[in-house]
This record gives sequence, C-alpha cells and structure tokens, in this order.
Amino acid sequence: MMFLIDISLPFKDPVLVFSVVLFIIFFAPIVLKKFRIPGIIGLILSGVIVGPNGFNLLLRNSGIVLFGTVGLLYIMFLAGLEIDLNDFKKNKNKSLIFGGLTFSIPLILGTLASYYILHLSIQGSVLLASMFASHTLVSYPIASKLGLTKKQAVTLAIGGTIITDTVVLLLLAVITGSVSGDLDSAFWIQLSISLAIFAFIVLFIFPMVTKWFFKNVEGDGGAQYIFVLGIVFAAAFLAEVAGVEPIIGAFLAGLALNRLIPHTSPLMNRIEFIGNTLFIPFFLISVGMIVDIKVLFNGYQALLVAGVLITVALFSKWIAAYFTQKIFKFSVIERNLIFGLSSSHAAATLAVILVGFDLKLFDEAILNGTVLLILVTCMVSSFVTESAGRQLAIAESKGSGEYHEVEERILIAITNPASIEAKIDMAAMLKESDKSQPIYAVSVVNDDEEARDKLIQNRKMIDRAVKHAASAENKLEVVSRIDLNIANGIARAVKELMITEIIIGWHEKNTTTEKLFGTVLENLVVRTDQMIVATRILQPLNTISKIIVMVPPNAELEIGFKRWINMVKKLSKQTNSLVIFYGVADSLPHLKIAVNESKPGIDAEYRGYSDWDDFPLFSRHLNKDDLFIAVTARKATVSHSLFMDSIPRLLQKYFEKNSFMLVYPEQYSEDPENRNLQMDGTSSMIIEDLQRFNKFGKMLKGVIKWPKK
Repeated sequence: MMFLIDISLPFKDPVLVFSVVLFIIFFAPIVLKKFRIPGIIGLILSGVIVGPNGFNLLLRNSGIVLFGTVGLLYIMFLAGLEIDLNDFKKNKNKSLIFGGLTFSIPLILGTLASYYILHLSIQGSVLLASMFASHTLVSYPIASKLGLTKKQAVTLAIGGTIITDTVVLLLLAVITGSVSGDLDSAFWIQLSISLAIFAFIVLFIFPMVTKWFFKNVEGDGGAQYIFVLGIVFAAAFLAEVAGVEPIIGAFLAGLALNRLIPHTSPLMNRIEFIGNTLFIPFFLISVGMIVDIKVLFNGYQALLVAGVLITVALFSKWIAAYFTQKIFKFSVIERNLIFGLSSSHAAATLAVILVGFDLKLFDEAILNGTVLLILVTCMVSSFVTESAGRQLAIAESKGSGEYHEVEERILIAITNPASIEAKIDMAAMLKESDKSQPIYAVSVVNDDEEARDKLIQNRKMIDRAVKHAASAENKLEVVSRIDLNIANGIARAVKELMITEIIIGWHEKNTTTEKLFGTVLENLVVRTDQMIVATRILQPLNTISKIIVMVPPNAELEIGFKRWINMVKKLSKQTNSLVIFYGVADSLPHLKIAVNESKPGIDAEYRGYSDWDDFPLFSRHLNKDDLFIAVTARKATVSHSLFMDSIPRLLQKYFEKNSFMLVYPEQYSEDPENRNLQMDGTSSMIIEDLQRFNKFGKMLKGVIKWPKK
C-alpha cells in the first residue's frame, strides 16, 4: 500500500504543518532557554529557521497568516486588558506628561533619523518613528516581583504606556489612510465620524452587552471565553470598517472589557493561557518566517539600519525618562526604573512594522533590523529594570523589618517512604508547641491510568506516616491529590490549606525529563510564595550538635527573613545546638537583632564571610553531627544572585556525607496569578550573563599572572 501524503519540502499537508508548529512552540522555549535566549526572540528565530528563508520546512501560507493575524490581535487585546486603569486615573496628569514626552521625543528623533539617515519617505519615516515611540512593559513582572508596582515611577510608566500606544495606533490609522489618498478635509471628516461611531460602539455598547451576558447567560468558562473572543474580533472588524487597522479595535476592546474581567479571575487565566501558549507563539513564528537574516550580511547597509534603529530607540526613551526625572524631581534610580520599563519594544512594534511592510513603506532590511531591535531592547529593559528595581527595593527596605505574622501551617510532601519519619519529626520541631494546628501532609500521584492503583499503594505509606505522628502525640492531617505532576498537586494543596511553610525531601538524582522541565523543587519554587525547606537528614535530629547557617547578602530585606530565623531558633532550642551564622558584615547586625528580639533565646555566634565562590569549602569543616543550612532566594528578589542558582548542584556534589537544609524564604509577589503566564521564562537573563562574564574575568585574573613592568 502506498502512502498518499506528500512529505516533500516544504510541508503542505495541513495536519503535518500544524503538528510541526505545535512542536516548535513546545520545544523552542525549552531549548533556547538553555542558550539564554528570551522566549519572544526564540520563537521568532524558530520561524526564521523553518521558514522559506531558512530550511524551507514551512510556507507562510494562508493558514499561518490566519493564525498569525489572530495572534497579533490577541497581543493588542491583552495590552488593553492588562492595563491598571485605577493607577492610571490616580496619576493621570503625570502620566499625560510622561506619555507626551515618551511619545513626542522618539517620534521627532526617529523621524529625523529615518528621513536623513535611512532615506525613507516622509510617510515611512513617521511610521517608523511611531514604532520608536511605542513600548511594551516586558520587564513589568520584574518590578512586580520586587514589590514596586505601587511606586510612582512604575505607575507613571504604566500610564505612559496607555497614552503612547493609543496615540501610536491612531497615527498608524492616519498614515495608512494617507497611503491610499490625500489627507484632505474629506479624509479627516470621514475619519473623525467613523472613529467616533466605532469608539462609541466598542467603548460603550460592547461593555453593556458583555455585562448583560455575564449576568444573564449561564454557561461554563468556555462559553464566556468564546463570547469575549467574539467581541474582540467584532471590534477588530469594526475598526476595518471605520478605516483604521484591526489592531486598534482589538486594543480598544481590551480597554472596554478591562473592568469586567478581573486580573485574577478564571476567565483572565483562560484568556492569557490560550493566547500565550497558542495564538501569540503562532504570530511570532509567522513574523520569523518573513525575516531573511541573509540580508544582514549583504553589505553594510543592513547593519547600518539595525544600528540606527537600536540607537535611536534606546537614546530617545532615555531622553524622555531624563526629562521626566527633572520635571517631577525623581531620583536617578527612579529615572533608570522608568527608562527600563519604557525601553522595551515588542507588541505594538511588531504590529507597526508589519503594517508598514505590507504597505511597502519598509523593506526587508527594516524588518530584520526590527527583530534585532526587539532582542536588544528587551534585554536592556530587563537588565536596567532589575538593576534599578533592586536598588530602589533595597533603599526602601532598609530598616523596615517588615514581617507579617500569620497563623502557622506546615505542610510536608509525602513522596519517598524512606524519609517520611524524618520530615514528620522536622515538622514537629518547627511547629509552635502551644498551638493545636495539625501538621498537614500531601500525597500526590500523576493523573494517568494508574492513578487509582497508586492512590491505593500510597495508602500504606500514609497510614505509616499517621502512626509515626501519633506516637509523638502530633496530629497529622493527610490530603491526597491527583494532578498533572507532583509540583502542581503540592502547589494546589498549599493554596487550599493556606500553608505558610513547605517541607520536602531532597531529590538525589535528576532524570532526563527533570533536567529539561525542572525538578519538583524548582517547579515548586516558581509556583508558590511560601517558605520552602528542602531537607536531607542523614541522622536523627536530636543527635545534631551544631547548626551552620549560610546567610546571603541582603537576606535581611526579604519578607520571610524573620520566619526562617524563627525556624533556625526552634531547631536550635529543640536540639540544644550551637548556631553559627556566616554572612557579610552589613547583614550580621540585622541577624543579631532578629535572633535576640524574640523567644526562645539560643546560643549563637556570628562570623563574617563574603567569598561565596568558595561555598563548597564549608563541607570540609563540617562534622558528622553538624546540620548545614543554606539560605537562598527566588529569582528576581532582592537578595537573589547568580551564585544561588548553583547551590542545589553544589550541595548534591560536595555535601553528600552531611545533613543539610536548603531554605527559600517566603516572598509574596504582588501578581502571583499571572507571573507563570509570561512568555519569557527568564526575566533578567542578561544580568546573569554579565555576572558570569564578571566571574570568568576574576578566574582569569587568578590564573594569568601578568609580568611586572
């Protein structure tokens, strides 16, 4: 029997084409993340590789164009939907000033550079300059993680985004109309009337209809999602009827439905999830399929274009931030934070450049230069935002001693039968003795055909855990979960039970799957904000004689600082152990105050230590009866550094004969629901790369001995 499917290149079978795109969406972020390439750039590069100008696996046919168009509209809809209108209203006057500066300065400088250096037409120059004026809050999650979203510099940047993106899209409508005809009075009258009718329908009629639907039409979340999606595309169609680009309709639909779709609602979760996992990646891949990287190597002209785009984009945004600083008397750190948030180009930039490319106002050199512009500006934005954000967070946190006392609830994860007793004993020591709160335990099995059998098998393990807890007069409340993976199941239990501290066992060996997708600990760190304690206890806890605690710089500024201090004190009191804290000189006074200001009193010593690259040397000075505690931090928090990412590997390698604990302090994100939905899995990869180069330079200094003059 002969196969009738044509598998010659490029692929034409729709099933095969769709499956290839889905596998690209699945694997590209995983693979390219290893090379420190942001997700948005990774998907565009994937489109370049598989497209007509790459290996010619796929054609940019009508199907790709259709899904790409949906993705573009989706980006603009989300941009309008995620804007915080309350913050905008509170600072609307200042936002108007910043919005005017961050729009007009890039527009003027961009127009001059495009016309006189790149020799574009006046229409093309203005349209390209409008691309410089727009910006996307790619690095906003960094500010959120650092707890800065209520700072005036951040709210100003958000307000400026609303203004500049709206004006850019209106300017796009004018330029689009001017390409097909003269900008006479009839054009302006017709555009004004059609825009007024269009805006009235989208901003007033659509919200009323949507509100009525949510109130009166019963249905599951899927029905609500389909209705909202229909509203978005209806608005996009009406924008076309009004004579402007469909992306303007999608953006206004986002603003119109902003108050009806709460940011933490299940509907918002569905909208972001489907967009970020399917439609938007399709759009980014379709953009990559247009790009021809070979143009960059055809002469100096293409490189000149890319250099001009990047230079003008960054310089003009910095000038806007500088004038904003002077007008409102902000600090240099706040100015840098505004620049970092407003310097990245992604969503609106892609929309503008594609419209200009379709209108023949831009050539391939401009298109390819824009891809490099997106790459560079997103990386610079992440670096500057994190650098300035950390400085501002540290300055704001000095001496604050912020600590939210909540009812203690400890959860242990039951995964390994061999470590059940040790984890229960650990939880019993950490639990407040005067409180009747039980110790919670969760048993999670993967959701597959064998889930039922695994639950029955786990029952024996659970009974064993309950008996061990009862023998020490501790109440153990066990919860069983069936979930997609263990980390998801634990994270859901943490939310439902309002857990404050999580205890999990140490995972000795990583499988290939875990190396690709992360271990349970790594995934749990991302999915929760509570304190996590990963333990590897090789002997009974009551035989511990000394506790060595490694404290990173700025640990005292974390929200969970006092909680883990209290944990160490409880362990010391229960085991009658001496505690030796190692930390930098600035942290030691804060450690002493935190240890001495509350009961119980413990025997503690404080020793200065700053050479964290020699962290494995701790293992040489540990005795068999010592417990080593390494305090680390989640990414993008105040005390996080590149070194911390290697701590689990170093513990596994150099501390295999020692008992140890790895502690992630609690860190409440201001937007925990949405942080896993960002397209870029790594928010500040460039700062980590710079730290790597710095570390490499130090190593070279130690190895190479330069001759003395």
